[in-house]
Amino acid sequence: MRLAEQIDDDGRLTRRGAQSLVEAVGEFTEIALTSGCEQVMAFATSAVRDATNCDEVLAHVRATTGVDVVVLSGANESRLTSLAVRRWYGWSAGRILNLDIGGGSLEMSNGVDEEPDVALSLPLGAGRLTREWLSEDPPGRRRIGVLRDWLDAELAGPAKELLDAGRPDVAVGTSKTFRSLARLTGAAPSSAGPRVKRSLTTSGLRQLISFISRMSTADRAELEGVSADRAGQLVAGALVAEASMRALSVDTLEICPWALREGVILRRLDREPNENAARLDDDSIEVHADARMVN
Repeated sequence: MRLAEQIDDDGRLTRRGAQSLVEAVGEFTEIALTSGCEQVMAFATSAVRDATNCDEVLAHVRATTGVDVVVLSGANESRLTSLAVRRWYGWSAGRILNLDIGGGSLEMSNGVDEEPDVALSLPLGAGRLTREWLSEDPPGRRRIGVLRDWLDAELAGPAKELLDAGRPDVAVGTSKTFRSLARLTGAAPSSAGPRVKRSLTTSGLRQLISFISRMSTADRAELEGVSADRAGQLVAGALVAEASMRALSVDTLEICPWALREGVILRRLDREPNENAARLDDDSIEVHADARMVN
């Protein structure tokens, strides 16, 4: 919904942004219910979470649609995305470092289990940085250079915290931003299916940034793999990806098709009553799929 682009100078979600949220929640709730869905899970992330009028907006959504929207904390957003990535790659992948670029925030995690050792959320989303840093279209070269330096400084501490937990066996990128960047650097299109291996390299990313940063939003929207509604924040997303990979000394990211949405669903399924719960004497023990693995 690109709500990160609908934040005003006072940090409030604009009336237009709030109305689009109400309409989206109402529309998709109706689709879910008329399709026979028994449960509806509505959740919001960084743009709503950080808006100074968050409570007011969500109260309006509830009053209009009857739906309670759950606001995920940044840390939980990172953990749930990490869960989805772990389930996709399995235990044999070893230690996984994951990056996810959203509109309002950058999620980073590192771990060997379904609960990562480190889960961070930084206010470095593509929509947020486009609004705050790259108002010109196309953005100026000097402005891009200043943003690159600023990102390096912002990521130095978090990168050290992540790597102190252990060097990853595989580095992964999730989110629409990473999928678009990978496609623009030669990865297979979405039509090839989710199981086709896709990756993003630092060398390919640098060349791409040099190319797209000189283009207007309208021209970027014409590129294969770039949707019109994401074209405006593509440069900022690419710069965040580049800076993150540089800070973490990562040359290649594998692109995972599962991310936050799948993580939310998986966690909900984990918490459903287990009909085959193990029993010991008179005590009933539920065996949940999110139990920590004992090494």
